[in-house]
Amino acid sequence: MPGKLFDKAFWRSFKFKYKISITNENTLEEMGGLYISKLNGLSILVIVFLILFAIAASILTFTPLRNYLPGYMNSEVRAQIVYNALRVDSLMGVIERQNLYVMNIQDIFKGVIQLDTVSSMANLTEIREDSLMERTEREAEFRRQYEEAEKYNLTTINIQAEVGGLIFHTPTRGIVSSHFDVDSKHLGIDIAASPNESVLATLDGTVIFSGYTAEVGYVIAIQHSQEFISVYKHCAALLKQEGNLVKGGDVIAVVGNTGTLTTGPHLHFELWHKGRPVDPVNYILF
Repeated sequence: MPGKLFDKAFWRSFKFKYKISITNENTLEEMGGLYISKLNGLSILVIVFLILFAIAASILTFTPLRNYLPGYMNSEVRAQIVYNALRVDSLMGVIERQNLYVMNIQDIFKGVIQLDTVSSMANLTEIREDSLMERTEREAEFRRQYEEAEKYNLTTINIQAEVGGLIFHTPTRGIVSSHFDVDSKHLGIDIAASPNESVLATLDGTVIFSGYTAEVGYVIAIQHSQEFISVYKHCAALLKQEGNLVKGGDVIAVVGNTGTLTTGPHLHFELWHKGRPVDPVNYILF
C-alpha cells in the first residue's frame, strides 16, 4: 500500500498543472494565462530535441558535410583524393629533379663538375649521384665482379645494342608473380602490388589507347621510340587519355584488380618491339 500511494502521489505531482499568468503591472489585470505541467514540459523538450536531431541528420545526409564522416566518403571524392596524391607525388619528383639540376649548374660554375662529363642537359639531373659520391670498396668490388661475369654475356650485349641507350623505368613497385611465357600465351609479366600503387610510364611516349575491356579491365598502351610499345592492364583507374604525351616515370594509372581475367591486385605489363612481344625482364630491372 505505501508503494502504491507513493506512485499515485508522484504521478499526481507530475501531472499537476501550474498556471503561468501574464498581468498588467499598472492595473494588475490578468492579460492571459498558460497551464503547464511537468509532463507537458518534458514532452516539449523531447519534441524539440527530436526536431533538432532530424535537422542535423538531414544536413549531414544531404549536404557535402557527410564526406567528413567516417565511411560516408563517396567514390568521386575518394578518386579525386587518390588523383591529387599521385599528382603531388609527381610534382615532388619534378621539384627534386629541378633542385638537383640547379645544384649541378652551380657546381659546374664552381668547377666541381667537369663539363666533359655532361653529355646532355637532362644528364644534369642524374650526374650528381655518380660523380660526387665516393665509391666504397664494397661497391667497387661488386662492380668489378659484375663486369667480369657479364663480359661474355652475349644476351646482354644484344639487348643494349637493340635498345640504343634507352633507360626503362620499372612500371610499379611489387614482386613478379608470373613470368613471360610465349607457349602459354602469357605475353607479359604479372607484378603483384599493393592496391592503388602508382603505375609509371616505362619510357617517354604517346598514349595510343586508354580504355576499358571486359577481360583485362582498364588498359593503357603507350607508343615509344625505336618501335617499342608498353601495355599496362588490370588498372583501377587511368590518369592519362589517348594522345597525351608522357615522360618516363610519369604516373599514368593506379594498380587494380579489374577485368574477368584477374586473380588479385596486380599489374600485367607487356613490352612489344617491332610488332612482337618481348620479355620485359630483359630490359627492366624488377
